[in-house]
Order: sequence, then C-alpha cells, then structure tokens
Amino acid sequence: MKILWVTNQILPDIAEYIGLEKSNSGGWMYGLASNLKQNKDIELHIASAHHIQNYLHKKINDVDYHLLPSKIDKVKYDNSLEKKWKKAISIIKPDIIHIHGTEYAHGLALINACPNLNFVVSVQGLISLCEKYYQGGISSWKLFKKITFRDIVRWDTVFLAKKKFYKRGIYEKQYLQKVSHVMGRTDWDRDNIMAINPNINYHFCNEILRDSFYNSDKWDIEKKEDYTIFLSQCYYPLKGLHQVLKALYLVKKKIPAKIKLQVAGDNIIKLDTIEAKLKLSGYGNYIVSLIKKYNLKDNIEFLGVLDEKQMISQYLKSHIFICPSSIENSSNSLGEAQILGVPSIASYVGGNPNMIEHGVNGFLYRFEETNMLSEKIIKLFSDNELSEKISKNSIITAEKRHHKKDNVEQNINIYKKIIHRHPLKS
Repeated sequence: MKILWVTNQILPDIAEYIGLEKSNSGGWMYGLASNLKQNKDIELHIASAHHIQNYLHKKINDVDYHLLPSKIDKVKYDNSLEKKWKKAISIIKPDIIHIHGTEYAHGLALINACPNLNFVVSVQGLISLCEKYYQGGISSWKLFKKITFRDIVRWDTVFLAKKKFYKRGIYEKQYLQKVSHVMGRTDWDRDNIMAINPNINYHFCNEILRDSFYNSDKWDIEKKEDYTIFLSQCYYPLKGLHQVLKALYLVKKKIPAKIKLQVAGDNIIKLDTIEAKLKLSGYGNYIVSLIKKYNLKDNIEFLGVLDEKQMISQYLKSHIFICPSSIENSSNSLGEAQILGVPSIASYVGGNPNMIEHGVNGFLYRFEETNMLSEKIIKLFSDNELSEKISKNSIITAEKRHHKKDNVEQNINIYKKIIHRHPLKS
C-alpha cells in the first residue's frame, strides 16, 4: 500500500536536510510516521509545499519526502501547484492520499488537480469555527485600545489575524465539501464537519503523541513544585491566558503562598529594552494591562520555546496544567499532560469534554466563568488526595486514548477501507 501524506509542517528529517530549524509542532505526526513505516506492506511518502527553487525528492529513514516549490504563502491558494502536484502524483502513484489538516491551501490544490484519487482529510482544529472565537471573549474596543506600534508596522493586529483565519476557513470548507472521507476524533469536530458536508464519510481515529511521552516518568505529587500552574502556549487571545490571569487574582485572595504561572513560548509582555517595547503586540499589551491591574507581575514567568524533553520536565514539576482556550478540538498538550498524570483543568469548549470526565480525570469549567476556574485551581492546590486520584485516572484515560498500536492499526484500517471501497483504475 502506497500512502502519500500532505502536511502543513516540514517534518524534522527533511527540515534538517534542507537546513531548516526543526519545528516543535506536529511531533505526533512524526511519531505516527515512525510507526507506519515499520509495516513492511506500507510505502510512505510525505509531501508539502515550500519556498524552494526546484522539486525535491529525498528518501530519509525509509520515508520518501517530496517538497514542491511555491513562492506563495501557504495561506493563499497557489494555482501553479496544480501542475506540480500532477507531476508529483505521476511519480508517486499513491493508493491513497492523507491530507493532515485543512488550515492551508496547498493540499486543496492537489484535490483540484487530481480529483479522482482516493483522499482522506484529517482535521486538526476547524479554523472556520476557530475564527469566531479568536478574540477569546475580549471586546473589540478593548483590543482596539491596545493596538501597538508593532501591530501597525507589521499590519498584524488581532483583527487582521482573525481575518486571516476567516479566509483560511473558506479554503477549509472547500476541502470538506470536495472530499468523500474525513478523519476526526471528537463529537465537536464530527458535528461541525457534518454540518459543512452531510454526505461525507466520517472515520473516528485518535492521535498518538510524541514518542518521549510514552516512555517518561509519571507525575509524582512528592516531586511537584507547589502552587505552580503550567500553560503550553498563549500567543493569541484564543488560547485564553487572559482568563487564567483573572482567575489567578481570585486564587491569590484565598491562598497566600507564592503562586507561579509558567507559560511555554516567547515572552509576549517583554518590556525591558526599547527594542522589546517596539515589538510588543496588541494582545501582549492587553496582558500587560491585566498583570498591572491584578498585581501579578511576580506570579507569571515565560519559559521560552521548549523542546520535547523540556516540555516533559515542565509538566512533571507543575502542580496543575490548564488548557484555557476559547475553542479547541482535542488539545495535544492536554493529552500530553494527562498521559503524564498532571492534574488538569480545561475549558468546556469544543472537544475538551471528550478528553475530560469532570471530577474523574480532570475538571471542566465554562470559558467565561473565571470564578469557576479559580475554585478548581484552589481545590487541586488544597487537596493532595484529590490530585492523586485525578492523576491516576488521567493516565488510564490517556494511555487508552493515545495507545500507539491501536491508533496506528486504526489509521491503516481506514486507509484499507477507503481503497477497497474506491479501487483506482490502473
């Protein structure tokens, strides 16, 4: 069986070959590819579009990588890719094409160029829906007042970023309307996909996580750093950092201990130099105002970009992990926290209720209800017995949900089912 993946990210092996910095995102795809290629009946090809001069084909570690030259940003539709995809398909001759994610348009060019092939699209988030929640409940007026020099110079306000989501959402709907098969993993993605295309064949399949998370030590209540909260990202309003700050203000009123909110990723509130001030984003400016309002300067720490091992280390020493997004499909970060046993709290949005059974393997709260979030934080900070129960149950849940062998077999079975249903003419 010859499988062609179309990915948004340039995966690590080929990134290293062409001299690109390896991305920390999409690690689960690399893990899945590593497991698929162990099957002797599978020949795996992985393709993407990139700013290179000529078509590149390189076999690395038993995977055939293909890069198609494109001078246009992946957010925009590149008509020239259609001819290039036809050439690539004539070389690869895949039995099935698996497009990972609908966020960018290069895969859509392949569907338009070769509509009679076997396609299955797997959704990550649904960007056409994420656009509605992009501002994270912050009023347009509040965001407008926080626009910065950097936003104007780069032409990159929260509003313009939201508009990009809207435009990408148009392409996403075309993906889902043009293909016959889609892979998803939550009630939320299924219901919304069916609303876009009621005739599509929906295939359920969970994802596997990055390899290190299966072999790591588990969270230990005796080794945690007390009263620490970990967030895996916060760069834009949808990820909900501002809501956690509001909750933290309430937590501090009840718990006098030094509480530390630790956030992975670049420091979006950095103001220690003139250059940093000039680079401050509008959302960063809004966060600065909340930190001042609630006197949280000494309670928040930005950790910088963390690699896989550093992420695991941070999870394990945290008291609590929070996924506070205004919308999520199924957060890989939440899955990682759960499989390590970190007591977790998540907003009751999107697919999060499929990942957390409230009070059993974590806690849920309404995104808007920061009072509820604060009480869940206090509960876990104050009750070690409850934290240990949540930890043990989350490990059981996540190990089943992200079981490597089961999910790889499910992927293969979906491929075989589609190929059997739609055999290609030679």
